[in-house]
Amino acid sequence: MASTQRVMRMAEENVKFREKVKGLSGENVDLCFQCGACSSSCPLTFEMDLLPSTVIRFVQMGLEEVLECKTIWVCSTCLSCAVRCPRNIDVARVMEALRQLYLRKMGDYVNVSTIPAETLREAPQIALVSSLRKFSP
Repeated sequence: MASTQRVMRMAEENVKFREKVKGLSGENVDLCFQCGACSSSCPLTFEMDLLPSTVIRFVQMGLEEVLECKTIWVCSTCLSCAVRCPRNIDVARVMEALRQLYLRKMGDYVNVSTIPAETLREAPQIALVSSLRKFSP
């Protein structure tokens, strides 16, 4: 009985993390049945420590350790996973949500006020927006 209560308590603690990811990404990761289509279509799995389907499984289980994996940073958001997913889960949006959660814990990596004005004028706007979106809470 005590071990059942402990498992239930752990699950309750993990629900908060799962719900944060679902809220930020707008994706219902509970729909994933681990077919592996996302992992098989990803062109960067050779650089990842966890396959995309494994990352989704960690999120389903509410395991915050997924924030420490390399995969969430390697994902280039090419959307191959989203196109091939039979459940229409946008895995790239989940990866983006995980990056945001990690950065919220760790602080800013990109601070606009420290970028020289000349660089701001010359840098492509899309590069600035992308880096701010990816590396700021």
